[in-house]
Amino acid sequence: MSNYHIDTKCIQSGYQPKNGEARVLPIYQSTTFKYDSAEHVGKLFDLEAEGFFYTRLSNPTVDGVERKIADLEGGIGAMCTSSGQAAAMIAVLNICKSGDHMISSGTIYGGTINLFAVTLAKMGIECTFIDSDASIEDIQKEIRDNTKLIFAETIANPSLVVSDIGKLAKVAHSNDIPLIIDNTFATPINCRPIEHGADIVIHSTSKYMDGHAVALGGVIVDSGNFNWDNGKFPGLSTPDESYHGMVYTRDCGRAAFITKARVQLMRDMGMAPSPNNAFLLNLGLETLHLRMERHCYNAQRVAEYLDRHSQVTWVNYPGLKGNKYHDLAMKYMPNGTCGVISFGVKGGREAAMKFMDSLKLAAIVVHVADARTSVLHPASTTHRQLTDKQLVECGITPDMIRMSIGIENADDIIADLEQAFGKLD
Repeated sequence: MSNYHIDTKCIQSGYQPKNGEARVLPIYQSTTFKYDSAEHVGKLFDLEAEGFFYTRLSNPTVDGVERKIADLEGGIGAMCTSSGQAAAMIAVLNICKSGDHMISSGTIYGGTINLFAVTLAKMGIECTFIDSDASIEDIQKEIRDNTKLIFAETIANPSLVVSDIGKLAKVAHSNDIPLIIDNTFATPINCRPIEHGADIVIHSTSKYMDGHAVALGGVIVDSGNFNWDNGKFPGLSTPDESYHGMVYTRDCGRAAFITKARVQLMRDMGMAPSPNNAFLLNLGLETLHLRMERHCYNAQRVAEYLDRHSQVTWVNYPGLKGNKYHDLAMKYMPNGTCGVISFGVKGGREAAMKFMDSLKLAAIVVHVADARTSVLHPASTTHRQLTDKQLVECGITPDMIRMSIGIENADDIIADLEQAFGKLD
């Protein structure tokens, strides 16, 4: 599928039916698969033969979706997980062990901050959070001998900070460590981080990729470009005694990272998606290119409306020309960023809450990035586990409303906002 446009890949990649087979990717709702000989099953376990033996590790429905997403992102392989958090967890644990250190942008999803700062810390992995706008020199100062990766989001949730992927990749590669980018908000329709130097890309597929808020999921995509055999990653370059003494860099070549993630971490941690969720995800992917165009068009119109409104104190959307990250957005996402906007309502927290309660078309939900317009107050919901200092570092203020613009008619979305502002008079 490498020669097709990405629009075509959304529909055609991943699953190519043979003569007489189902036209649409089927749901293989089975935990296991039958074979005619013990020898064949043994070869499957030794990775000497292709096939499926247990759905925790691989399943035909899930495999089709993984192939599609890898093609969309320009990677050599992908592995779906049960959630976006699971994807982040496995991506890091596939590289880091107790005693290791990692660097992350401080302006990332609150749940991921908690994963890095609390849960991974209990496992002995230390994370330093940095200002993603920092210079190469300042980021370099945070690198240690035991630093194993740099992590950032293409567009931060919910602060909408746009990462300079090329800059982060330059720092990472000059220190022989990989760059992991969470591309959830941009999706491969608007940004393909691997083309800008990212080594691993992850997604919460529950968002735009699914598009309908019906199926949790995550995915890890391996670029196949990073040299894991540089002495810093013994987990990938020395024998894994739990898997027949396999040396991933020797035996799997460019697919070392994604193979280890599957046969070691997915095997042991079991964060596998259900075949039914993978089927639903595939349906979402087939219209991803159409939906992202509409999300971005609607969001641009709404952002411009809010930017002119007397009851709005500030608007944050990278598509606005006056936005701090507009130039970076145009560099990495010239065709659009995402459908998420954040803004402040005059009157602070109480006014923001009253405004949200007055909306009719837009729903208050703990979700973002699906077909329906929704709103949320991050400081008291998705990021409530963070301290005041962490909230500030994430770019979250008490008056902030995060609005995820759906694919309804833009005039109807704006009319809903207008009537809600009228309730504040």
